[in-house]
Amino acid sequence: MKKVTILSLHLGYGGVEKAITNLANMLCNNYNVEIISIYNLYNKSIYDINEKVTVKYLINSNLPLKVEEYKLLFKRLQFIKLIKSLYNNYFKKMHLIEFFKDSINGILMYKKRKKEMKKALKKIHSDYVISTKTYLNKWLSQEKIKTIKIGWEHNHHHNNMKYAKKVINSAKNLDYLVLVSKNLNQFYKEKLKKYKCKTLYIPNVLKEIPKSKSSLKKKNLITVGRLSIEKGYLDLLKIFNNIKEKCDWNLDIVGDGDERKNLEKFIRENNLEKRVTLHGYKNSNDVNKLMQNASIYIMTSYTESFGIVLLEAMSNKLPCLAFSSAEGAREIISNNIDGFLIKNRNFKSMESHILKLINDYNLRLKMGKKGLEKSKLFLKENIINYWLELLK
Repeated sequence: MKKVTILSLHLGYGGVEKAITNLANMLCNNYNVEIISIYNLYNKSIYDINEKVTVKYLINSNLPLKVEEYKLLFKRLQFIKLIKSLYNNYFKKMHLIEFFKDSINGILMYKKRKKEMKKALKKIHSDYVISTKTYLNKWLSQEKIKTIKIGWEHNHHHNNMKYAKKVINSAKNLDYLVLVSKNLNQFYKEKLKKYKCKTLYIPNVLKEIPKSKSSLKKKNLITVGRLSIEKGYLDLLKIFNNIKEKCDWNLDIVGDGDERKNLEKFIRENNLEKRVTLHGYKNSNDVNKLMQNASIYIMTSYTESFGIVLLEAMSNKLPCLAFSSAEGAREIISNNIDGFLIKNRNFKSMESHILKLINDYNLRLKMGKKGLEKSKLFLKENIINYWLELLK
């Protein structure tokens, strides 16, 4: 049986990490599959991994740094590169000791992860190696090992040509670059045509269709994801605050992240404690239960490469709304059929379309049914064939 190795930064929370574990689980009946993860953050993956899959961790992130590594850092003065990015968090608050400590740790850990991954790559005897980060693409392409080298890009460049160029440079010496959206595939296919790397589109996989579905009668709105700025959850709270007097529905926000304190502050200041619930991180079973207790899914992301969570919502029969700025949402939601795409991040338009769904149960039923049909196209049995064809 041939062997597939997947390179990962970690196996903690995140869409890329979920996609990695889903792929490993899909392929393990046809191939020997291993995941090489740089960091061991939680002793095991947050997401379920088939027992047939081998997982190797390179670094325990809690290990203390050696004195020699500190000396090497100061010798090269590499910590200067971090000053700009950490200025607001440390210098403005006069947390100077923390600044230097975190800067040193960050740089040394980067050096350590490169060293450990390069060492692991030299020992690989796999037929295929799948890389999931631009720097992993680069390190993989530099190694002279006999294997098919595949990059797997999950992030959208969002018209940031500096980032797009970084992806192109990291992938140009690989054999293939897999993109999770049709739009990205067309973009990188054109950019990489003068190099040996071939591109192809393979969407992310929906793990399953839940046996139970939403009745679409519960008066709850829901959103799921990492609580970070690009997800636009503060915008969602502002939108909900504007419609709260026009309906008696509540809002569930599922996920954790850096923005939680800002969201909690907004909720307190606008007396939304009885109407909005921050559930924190929930496993997939609990997320499905919460979705089945809701009737509308809302995405307010500024950017989104694929948006697997939209398919998860559709698999629970929820009609979906999203701003069109989330590129991945445009490939999943068919406007006016299984949901609504709101142009130009227009809050008033988002509010009116939410209220339209709130006030029209039959429309929710119609859109929910269409969304459920669409979600089935992304199940494992359909998507695995894309990967099997590539590996053949």
